[in-house]
Amino acid sequence: MKRKKRRNIIIWSVVALIVVIAGYFSFFRPQQQAKRTVTVGIMAGSKQDDEIWNSVSKTAKDKYNVTLKFKRFTDYNQPNKALENGDVDLNAFQHKLFLQTWNKAHKTDLVSLGDTFITPIRLYSKQYKSVKEIPNGGTIAVPNDASNESRALFALKNAGLIDLKKGTKLATVSSISKNPRDLKIKELAADQTARSLDNVDAAVVNTNYAQAAGLNYKSAIFVEPVNKDSKQWVNIIAVKDSEKNNKIYKDVVRAYQTEKTKREIKKLYGTAEIPAWDLNFNK
Repeated sequence: MKRKKRRNIIIWSVVALIVVIAGYFSFFRPQQQAKRTVTVGIMAGSKQDDEIWNSVSKTAKDKYNVTLKFKRFTDYNQPNKALENGDVDLNAFQHKLFLQTWNKAHKTDLVSLGDTFITPIRLYSKQYKSVKEIPNGGTIAVPNDASNESRALFALKNAGLIDLKKGTKLATVSSISKNPRDLKIKELAADQTARSLDNVDAAVVNTNYAQAAGLNYKSAIFVEPVNKDSKQWVNIIAVKDSEKNNKIYKDVVRAYQTEKTKREIKKLYGTAEIPAWDLNFNK
């Protein structure tokens, strides 16, 4: 009887172990797999952007066993909302100043998990071939939204055309401390600066609007430099502060920040877009 009882105990112990193992594989393993699927919020952008993310997705899967899914937006106000409410795990559409401004306005706590690229803003002219040729009293068009206007004015500062008040972070026309050529700054909607080139001496134009207007970015008479002024315009992968130490999300950043991605960006954008994760902005 004792032997039979012992045998029954062993049998039931084995059955219990099988149940536990089956439960693990049916419940915990699928959950682990689900956690290795990361949804990234991006803008519905160009074919080139899609090709870059396809390359990153392959690296994420092959090297880190992370599956990337994408949720595309057409409104710049949506990706951070989606990140905050959990509709996406990460987003990649904004530069550092945009995120800083968003957090302040919406009382959110989103942070940068890693740098991606910077798209230098450029100064174009149909009349002149160098910054030195812009005449005294000339007119320069700049975007009128807060972020891009500030960026444009910092670009003009770096071009040696104006100076800005010490300590300026978000520049406006009132931030100009020196204007030795008495230049007139004409504020226009960002998508109108390229179209204004027939009527102004020069215009600061974002790369996407330059492309839409058929401008060759190589024809610019000045390119925003990589220095401490331009660091705030680096695009990033953003995450909730509470998830900034998530290893799988960090793996997504690692999958982006590769030599392979650098090659893809160079192939698709030339120097219009520059990989930024190992640039020196302390110049």
